[in-house]
Order: sequence, then C-alpha cells, then structure tokens
Amino acid sequence: MSTVAVTGFIQAHAVDVWRLLTDLPGRAARMTAAGPTELLTPGPFGPGTAWREERAQPGGGTLTEEFLVVEALAPHRLVLCSSGADVDYRITWTLRPVRRRRRGCTAVTVTQEAVPTAPYPRVVALLLGGLAARAVEVALRRDLADLTAAARPSSAVEAA
Repeated sequence: MSTVAVTGFIQAHAVDVWRLLTDLPGRAARMTAAGPTELLTPGPFGPGTAWREERAQPGGGTLTEEFLVVEALAPHRLVLCSSGADVDYRITWTLRPVRRRRRGCTAVTVTQEAVPTAPYPRVVALLLGGLAARAVEVALRRDLADLTAAARPSSAVEAA
C-alpha cells in the first residue's frame, strides 16, 4: 500500500469548507484539475453518492475517474473510494477546527491510499512509489490550494 498525505490551513470555518468540498455541481468551477462532474446517483450528498469526472493529470492529458462516498461525517471527515487499473484508491479529507490568530481556521488533511489489486502486488507497489507518489502529492496539493482559494472571501466582502 502507498499513502500520501498533505495538510494545509484554510481561513474559513469547517462547515464552510465542508460545503465547498461536497458541492459536486460547483466542483469543476472550483477545482482546476476537475472537469465536468456527472452525478451517478440521485439524492442528497452522503454515503453512497457517486459521480464521474475527468481529471487533468500532472504530466498532461486527462483521466476519467469515478468516485463513491464511503463515509461523510459533516463537517469533519469525508472518505471516497475510486477504482483504477490494478489499484483501488481511498481518499480521506479530514477537517479540524483550529485556533489561530483569527477565528474560523480549519486544518485540512487529504490522504490518498493506493491498494494494489493486481496479482503481483509488490511490483505494483514499487510502481506506485517514488515518482507516482510525488505526482499524487502534487495533485493533492493542487486540490487543497483550489479549496483554499474557493474559501477566500470575495474582494467585495473583504472591503466591507
């Protein structure tokens, strides 16, 4: 298994970060790597919600991925799974309110675990390490930066 984790601080309340994180119709406008989102299940966001999206790859090109919500504990923890070629992915977003200089700061950690499903797990694990892990870290940092930017108040609100 290969695990990559990235943590950042967003100057917003956890409930506001959660709202942005779980707003699937607005996802493509907020996340630079995400293309149009196609909902695959009806109903409100929660465990069992599934969607498909095209994701820009760090090295260029796009990849169509399907995500399934495994756990949604608003506004603290969101767990997604996605199956790939010879590997299953588990993406966990953890939101934790923290006290910093100003109130309303949230520590956000996004972790991606890759579990080989191929008959040769050691070979796949080697392939998932090194360069692939760095590419995953770049993608997670980009998603976290996009979420941080989306949580910033607009200039009109800041001026008020």
